[in-house]
Amino acid sequence: MEELFLRKDLDHKPEALHRVEFYIIIFIEDGEGYHSIDFNDFQCSKGTLITIRKDQIHKFFKDNNLKGSLLLFTNDFLVSYLEKAEVQKTMLLFNELLGVAKLQLQDQDFSKVFQIIHRIKEEYFDVNDEHSMHIIRSELHILITNLFRIKANSENIDFEKKHLRKFVIFQQLAEENITKTTKVQDYASMMNISSKTLNTITKSIVHKSAKEFIDEICTKQIKRLLINTELSIKEIAYQSGFEETTNFYK
Repeated sequence: MEELFLRKDLDHKPEALHRVEFYIIIFIEDGEGYHSIDFNDFQCSKGTLITIRKDQIHKFFKDNNLKGSLLLFTNDFLVSYLEKAEVQKTMLLFNELLGVAKLQLQDQDFSKVFQIIHRIKEEYFDVNDEHSMHIIRSELHILITNLFRIKANSENIDFEKKHLRKFVIFQQLAEENITKTTKVQDYASMMNISSKTLNTITKSIVHKSAKEFIDEICTKQIKRLLINTELSIKEIAYQSGFEETTNFYK
């Protein structure tokens, strides 16, 4: 990770806010510093593990003295190399709405995760033969399962909770269609349920009404678009579903 700022082939500055196009695991092995995700700064130290979901905004801090590892993988990789159940588990692990993006590992978990990640790195960078992807796939499965367990235990998250699956479906629909509609009834219709049931689902999982959750998704979308300086405020307002720029400012 410490070599990131030395790379010349990047299309962005690591210390500048930018949208990620893949899934990232950041594992801190030594040092102290910060990392920013969706405009929130997280303090990091030895044992910190951060998960970043595709399309989130993040940045590194150049004055950090952090040392560690980065694992990056695309959605295509997940679908190609992991079983369907494993992909679903990965999506839940990376879903920042179901728990904080940062885990602080205890010594035993730190040692376990350290060994898995370094076996993946060794297989990818040093061995890299016809068997490597199968081994990496197995190691990634072990890593994700361990992190899934750690997150569930440390944050008391019940990944089998009633309404969770329907909430994730609603979340995906909202993120995909937020520029088209912000109406609760529209999303309820997409899911073939009533607005009342949709409110029950969101309150059960994130303790917010469906409308509050939709507005939160809309706000995140606007903030992420604002990072793209090539777009004018008027263009961002239009892409965010606001017909009038004055309504966008409100």
